[in-house]
Amino acid sequence: MANNKIIMLTQENIDRLSYKIIGCAIEVHKELGPGLLESIYEKCLIKELTLNGLKIKSQISVPIFYKGIEMNCDLRLDILVENLVIVEIKSVETIHPVFEAQLLTYMKLLQMPKGVLINFNCKNLFHDGQKTFVNEYYANLNKT
Repeated sequence: MANNKIIMLTQENIDRLSYKIIGCAIEVHKELGPGLLESIYEKCLIKELTLNGLKIKSQISVPIFYKGIEMNCDLRLDILVENLVIVEIKSVETIHPVFEAQLLTYMKLLQMPKGVLINFNCKNLFHDGQKTFVNEYYANLNKT
């Protein structure tokens, strides 16, 4: 995680990181409210995450391999936090299953254990605007 500390990769530590990410998203939502473009929320969330000492990469390319050949595709995820948690940002009326499938695919392709889908177009981000996902990479980690 942050500040060049070596932290053991466990489910508990990843959960703490995702909790911190969601806290940062809530702070952005409290400041801006719903109704803006995804790109605005993304920039503000990146700022909030970095203010909280987290390392992020944004708009990173996700490689696609088809039958062993890397394809020249422009697939990009929104934010990768601490090289562990993928954050996908939306500002939509309804979260559709395809958004969840997209995040799960990113997690699989990059072998990331956890993803957070955040929809800033809601009244209460904590209750209605975020959903976390884990996969087999997460399941294979020690709990503590």
